[in-house]
Amino acid sequence: MRPLDETETTAVFEKLFKFTGNNLKNIVENPSHEGPDPDSGRYCFRLHKNKVYYVSESLVKRATNISRTQLVSLGTCIGRFTHGGSFHLTVQCLSSLASNAKHKVWLKPTSEMSFLYGNHVLKGGLGRITENIVPGDGVVVFSVSDVPLGFGIAAKSTQDCRKLDPNGIVVLHQTDIGEYLRMEDEL
Repeated sequence: MRPLDETETTAVFEKLFKFTGNNLKNIVENPSHEGPDPDSGRYCFRLHKNKVYYVSESLVKRATNISRTQLVSLGTCIGRFTHGGSFHLTVQCLSSLASNAKHKVWLKPTSEMSFLYGNHVLKGGLGRITENIVPGDGVVVFSVSDVPLGFGIAAKSTQDCRKLDPNGIVVLHQTDIGEYLRMEDEL
């Protein structure tokens, strides 16, 4: 378990900024309430076996007693680096993204299951969408009852969605909470 170097930090922050925008500071400056210390510090990012973890500083201090080979996980795994060096967010970071999301999409109840099976969000299944979305923006997908279901990349802008036919793709699927069942061995 080690701190991220400069290129890794840049890759992680660029990906998180795509989904949170200026709300990224809320994730970075989030005070920690874990541990026995009254001033337990903040949350930080640590790298362990190509996975990036979001963990409190007090927990990192206590984890130094465990060898790297014995350490399985620490904190919340927010993503991983591929062998090619690119960074991918995982479904475990959904709660952090949902509370700080810049762009949101709400699905109709009829299309929730389709999204949870790994399909893209179609215009016909769109309940609501936030304004000022441009293609390529990170979008967090919610149910009508504001339960975060997953996230993806916007395929169309908010204005283009209004003119789109019902079978047009609005959000390209990246991950959803159904992955807890589909990829249970890998998580």
